[in-house]
Amino acid sequence: MTVSRRAFLAATAATVASRATAGPAPRVRGSADSCIFVWLGGGMAQIDTFDPKAVGDPATRKAGSAYESIPTTVAGVRVCRFLPKTAEVMDRVTAVRTVNHDVIDEHAAATHRVHTGRPTAGTIQYPSVGSVVAHELGARGEGVPAYVLIGYPNPSRGPGFLGPRAGYVYLTDTAAGPAALSRPADVSAERQSDRERLLAGLREGGRAAAPVAAYDQALAESLRLAGPRFMSVFDLNTEAAARQSFGGEFGQRLLLARRLTEAGVRFVEVSHNLNFLNGTGWDTHNQGQRNQHLLIEEMDTALSALIRDLETRRRLDKTLIVIGTEFGRPAEFDAGGGRGHQGTAFSLVLAGGGLRHRGAYGVTDDLAKRIVSDGVSVPDFHATIYAALGIDPAKTLAGGPRPVPITDDGRPIAALFRG
Repeated sequence: MTVSRRAFLAATAATVASRATAGPAPRVRGSADSCIFVWLGGGMAQIDTFDPKAVGDPATRKAGSAYESIPTTVAGVRVCRFLPKTAEVMDRVTAVRTVNHDVIDEHAAATHRVHTGRPTAGTIQYPSVGSVVAHELGARGEGVPAYVLIGYPNPSRGPGFLGPRAGYVYLTDTAAGPAALSRPADVSAERQSDRERLLAGLREGGRAAAPVAAYDQALAESLRLAGPRFMSVFDLNTEAAARQSFGGEFGQRLLLARRLTEAGVRFVEVSHNLNFLNGTGWDTHNQGQRNQHLLIEEMDTALSALIRDLETRRRLDKTLIVIGTEFGRPAEFDAGGGRGHQGTAFSLVLAGGGLRHRGAYGVTDDLAKRIVSDGVSVPDFHATIYAALGIDPAKTLAGGPRPVPITDDGRPIAALFRG
């Protein structure tokens, strides 16, 4: 499936028009100190979640939403009926309904675009939003990394030209913690100490050589992260009541993300595409659409629990929650009852972070296909994240072959910031 030239030009025109009427980029600055970035790999259907329209019919291929919508705590803002818990906290949430880009056929390219804000082209390896945050702010606490990925490693999440110090520590098992950091069961604490003393002597004699120095730095970081402060964060059994309220495996990842940010990790990305309840994940072609509601319900339970939990712990205003996905889905159903891909208009979501939330931002047409007002480019969305975390979205990054702007002419959404 390819995006039509007319649809892409319409989306681009809406974004350009909003820029033209907005004047100079707004100078805004938020006060959040941490970010939990939730990744819905595959392409969340905005029309079936945060930007519902009139109900369609896959059997007759009548375009429209797959589910009825329900009201939320924000007047005039509705979400799909499988988001009832989130509907109750939408006054702490903004669904940005008019995000757009020109990638449609390729999941990897679109994933790269949403993570880096730039197309896959040229010789420069651009950093991900997580790596930029890690580079600019570092860890908020001692003995923890700045950036943790709960999911499988991928270059689109990486540091690019910023180098490995802006990279991530990753894990796929919430119970075990990051791979290779835990001490093996057959190695006692005394034996580990003996190894570290032996290693210290070897390190002292070889620090001059640059390759050895780089390895030495990485090794020191691994030993630091293997310490009790960081590894104790992964013991979710200390929060039995919270574990129940967060729900299944995805919820446990969000609970862990909260614990990581509380311990001082600056940016945590959590993937919601490791356990496909509907058989296809968020890539709802054909039969994946039939049980899409199972994914939506799991997200509803976990997201609402995270918002309420952070609020109870007085950390919601300090923790920016982001829901990202590579593109959206068209209102039309395919022959198998599923949906294709759509980049002309889709929804990304912000919650908490001290922003001035309004339930929804931006307006799309009756099929959630074209932008009517307030278009938001991916660089604009990134600029909003950076500004919410107190990072100047107009600054320039060093480290590559030439200075590179932190975003590709991105402008933060001024309406979401307090005056």
